[in-house]
Amino acid sequence: MRILQVIDSLEIGGAERMAVNYANALAHKLEYSGIVVTRKEGFLKEKVNSNVGYFFLERKSKLDFKAVFRLKKICKQHTISHLQAHSSSFFIAFLIKLVLPKVKIIWHDHNGLSEFVSKQKALVLKITSYLFSGIVVVNDKLKKWAEKELNCQQIIYLPNFTSFENEMEAETKLLGHDGKRILCLANLRFQKNHFFLLDVAKIVLKDYPDWSFHLIGKDFKDDYSTEVKKNIKENQFENNIFIYGSKSDVKNIMAQSDIAILTSQSEGLPVAILEYGLNKKPLVTTAVGEIPSFIINGDNGFIGAKDDVAFFANSLIQLIENETLRLKLAENLFATITNKFSQESIINSYLNWLIHLDAE
Repeated sequence: MRILQVIDSLEIGGAERMAVNYANALAHKLEYSGIVVTRKEGFLKEKVNSNVGYFFLERKSKLDFKAVFRLKKICKQHTISHLQAHSSSFFIAFLIKLVLPKVKIIWHDHNGLSEFVSKQKALVLKITSYLFSGIVVVNDKLKKWAEKELNCQQIIYLPNFTSFENEMEAETKLLGHDGKRILCLANLRFQKNHFFLLDVAKIVLKDYPDWSFHLIGKDFKDDYSTEVKKNIKENQFENNIFIYGSKSDVKNIMAQSDIAILTSQSEGLPVAILEYGLNKKPLVTTAVGEIPSFIINGDNGFIGAKDDVAFFANSLIQLIENETLRLKLAENLFATITNKFSQESIINSYLNWLIHLDAE
């Protein structure tokens, strides 16, 4: 097999990380592994291993036929057998299928929001799914949605996995007081629900004003971002809540943090939690996506309803007040992640599934 990952950008995000992780992991297993970025490069380009083929299409629009033909040329030149299209990149893969029928299309759905896709986008996805050879999803809810709504029978749930290969040089210095930092790895978009985080902060910072929240993730400079920043200013949290934008030195940032949180209202299987676990950080999270299948409240983290601000704040306060509890939850989360989400087992399951598809 000769597999090419397809992703719209390499800005820091869950789908983007997984596209790179698959490309790097498969390079050790296959005759050829590559990754093509359709629209925009980013920090994660530096994490692509040297033994992985790398291509950038500079796609300008959905129907940029110059980009399509560039991708067609890449597929022919490297005799690509499978295009693994991540999230919204399925459409350009579909167009390649029309001109190179022998290429198999695997759609990798990281979205976590498929139930909220617009009718127009859902229709396009339904039509293109007739030509998918298989679909990979990152939680069981997405699997059920795909089975019901899409026109492809071969659907597999595979958990995300993470890797710190090619970790960037330490460059980020977090603000706030050492030993009193709360980290949130999440792009600034509404699915990540930073307003919930701000409501939690109002409770926590009232009694623990020397603690601080650190928001790492892409700032899209849109209305959502503007409202988050406005809220921070209105509540006079400028010295307690810090926004950094995209950062590539995640391990370094983790080392400076003491508690990790995720406040999402919707998720697939968040790579952020896998990274928290591998770095032994105590976790407080909302119960969304696949998270409840492996986070046990009070054992390897605290997990509560996505609208329960009081529970989330009280859980954070327990961790702030009890360092022994922080260490216990962190160690247990590390054990969960290393046992359940190993790269080797997931990649082997993926390749066995592809062999089954090819045999049909």
